[in-house]
Amino acid sequence: MKGLEKYSAKIIVAWGEAIVGNKKIRTWLTQNGYPELGVFCFALTNDLTSRKWLMENDFPHLLAIINGIERNKTALDWLGINKFYELRNLALAADGYDKSIDWLKENHPVLGILAGKMAYVKNQIDDSNYNPHKLNP
Repeated sequence: MKGLEKYSAKIIVAWGEAIVGNKKIRTWLTQNGYPELGVFCFALTNDLTSRKWLMENDFPHLLAIINGIERNKTALDWLGINKFYELRNLALAADGYDKSIDWLKENHPVLGILAGKMAYVKNQIDDSNYNPHKLNP
């Protein structure tokens, strides 16, 4: 899996738990050789400093996932052009595209689970931002 080849399935599962708010696991990842995965969790929630860190520390593919989830066509195209096909499908699946969800289920089930966790976080943010019953989230 180009872009994620250095991570074992165990680390990807841990990353998923960190994404949905497990601070203990996020801290462990950050302190045990995977700072980019911990920073990703903050970047996913629109933290600009974390997004900048990903770019400055040679993890543009991780930022492109986030931007792809947010329907940034340039990011999705960049992932495709640079042959990050799994990551492109991950972003599309996290944005709810059925074909990408099905593709991940068949080809990379662990990434399918990860996409679901990313979708959960982004949906929470969207709900907070666009829910007319919440004032000044």
